Amino acid sequence: MKNEEKQKIKKFTDLKVWQQARGLAKQTYNVTMTFPREEQFGLASQMKRAAVSVPSNIAEGFKRDTMKDKIRFYVQAYGSLTELQNQVIIANDVGLIDDGMENGLMEFSDRVYALLTGLIRASKERL
Repeated sequence: MKNEEKQKIKKFTDLKVWQQARGLAKQTYNVTMTFPREEQFGLASQMKRAAVSVPSNIAEGFKRDTMKDKIRFYVQAYGSLTELQNQVIIANDVGLIDDGMENGLMEFSDRVYALLTGLIRASKERL
């Protein structure tokens, strides 16, 4: 057995994609805290829900019995990630965040997207 062999993934928290998605959710919460009070139940709430949905769907998919079911939840995470990206753009359009915040969130979400793509691809290969 080689020392370089990848560690066995035993729980969802071992997944790099889940770790990054968790970080994205935290960053989204931090950014939306800067929104005006009257916006906390509007776009801020939607952004937080979408951001939390990404790692939640990854976690739920991880514990599903069949690979097909796992993939379904991972794809759902894609949808939530895309929803968050749209909301970030809109938040910038209406002046709730500046270009730097938008770029930071978009770059972070692109990293999660790439990792999620790899997870889905690997899962499909196991079908």
